[in-house]
Amino acid sequence: MSEKKKESVLAGFKAFLMRGNVVDLAVAVVIGAAFTNIVNAIVKGIISPLVGAIGTKSLDVYTSCLKAPCGLDAGGQPTGVEILWGSVLNAALTFLITAAVVYFLMVLPMAKYLAKVEARRKAKEGVQETMEITELEVLKEIRDALVAQRGANGGGTGSPGSRDAF
Repeated sequence: MSEKKKESVLAGFKAFLMRGNVVDLAVAVVIGAAFTNIVNAIVKGIISPLVGAIGTKSLDVYTSCLKAPCGLDAGGQPTGVEILWGSVLNAALTFLITAAVVYFLMVLPMAKYLAKVEARRKAKEGVQETMEITELEVLKEIRDALVAQRGANGGGTGSPGSRDAF
């Protein structure tokens, strides 16, 4: 590989890494990994004990046997065909809890904040438009008053719409 081509590849790679979305993605992955620990702690410390009050503490023990006999043989090998629906239920609950926490603690507050910022921006634009319209109205009133004054003083020079007298 030539030196020039090597430099262009490295320059392209550097440009790729320095783009904002790559850095944002890296930050999101790190925060997501830390957030996973929080959600797992909530499931383990709160949800599982609540489910345990109804049945067992671990959802992983809920199973169904499709082909008997289900269990372990003398050598410790599983026998039969067992469906581990408790593990699926546990994963689904973890997903729902994660989605709820992300929505209620991150998405919803951010959406409200962005709506407030947008409302402030629109209000600021509205005030500016009102000021511009008000200035235009004042200028029209001044023009009309000058035209009326010229008409009352005997017409002046030129037609009422001309700019000779101004």
